[in-house]
Amino acid sequence: MSEKTGILLINLGTPEATDFKSMRRYLKEFLSDKRVIEATGPVWWLVLNGIILMRRPKKSGHAYDKIWNRERDESPLKTITRAQAEKVAAHLADKPSLVVDWAMRYGKPSIAAGIARLSERGCQRILFFPLYPQYSAATTATAMDKVFDALKEMRRQPAVRSVPPYYKAPAHISALAQSIEACRQGLPWTPDVILASFHGLPVSFIEKGDPYQQHCETTTALLRQAMGLSEQQLMLSYQSRTGRAEWIGPDTEETLADLAGKGNRNVLVVTPGFASDCVETLEEIQIRAAQVFLENGGQEFATVPCLNDSPGSIEMLVEIIDQQLAGWA
Repeated sequence: MSEKTGILLINLGTPEATDFKSMRRYLKEFLSDKRVIEATGPVWWLVLNGIILMRRPKKSGHAYDKIWNRERDESPLKTITRAQAEKVAAHLADKPSLVVDWAMRYGKPSIAAGIARLSERGCQRILFFPLYPQYSAATTATAMDKVFDALKEMRRQPAVRSVPPYYKAPAHISALAQSIEACRQGLPWTPDVILASFHGLPVSFIEKGDPYQQHCETTTALLRQAMGLSEQQLMLSYQSRTGRAEWIGPDTEETLADLAGKGNRNVLVVTPGFASDCVETLEEIQIRAAQVFLENGGQEFATVPCLNDSPGSIEMLVEIIDQQLAGWA
């Protein structure tokens, strides 16, 4: 078998269905990850299993049900991540020594299964590509934890590399800027403000050294520079705040309510921290955040699709992969 190099795209994860049991299984894996929830001990175990996993599956299942891909009977995140892998593979088809696959940190297909598939196809080197532009221990690090867990069980390990955070990669900033501009030009109205909404994190994560907030601010600053926009024209906020802990801000929904209250009637929201549309962008932003803005006096609300499997996205992913494969392929 000829020596090959594998490329494994890794995204967050997805439940297999929207029913209570499927959502509970997914949420238990997600919320039991100590990179995501740093609480430990018997009290947290009781809270998780006795309260959260009894109430949240129904609520989360309802959110997923609103955006579920009925045709494939799967979440949009799974549909898009698969498409990204297939299109990256098509772009690299002239390099038969490269093999592209995809996996999820939580749910299926698992990272361990992805490594096994690549190994079975003769990959003695694997480039792991966590699809998180901005680094956080709760995303990039936990994905790589799973990689190392799988490698520990292998008799013959491949040589490995991982793609670093690409929050300031010129190809990424360019792809984002072009997608925002294309969306803006296609609107029948002019946005008063463009709001860049990133997933939030507890302040305690940042205080312990997580660089996520700095990465988000850098991405936003580079986008402003690329598009010639001021801080008032392209603003920054954080979504998905939950629980009682203090989270980094400003909060997306509060920002939207404030913008509408100050007379901004038209808003365009972009989510530069997500490589693929998912429940956080399709339900939380397109449905819930839009409702907040409109109920507080806003008139027009639109979202920029994530880069997904668009031509610009695939070209960007391939460019980053080419850079990281230097000396290998």
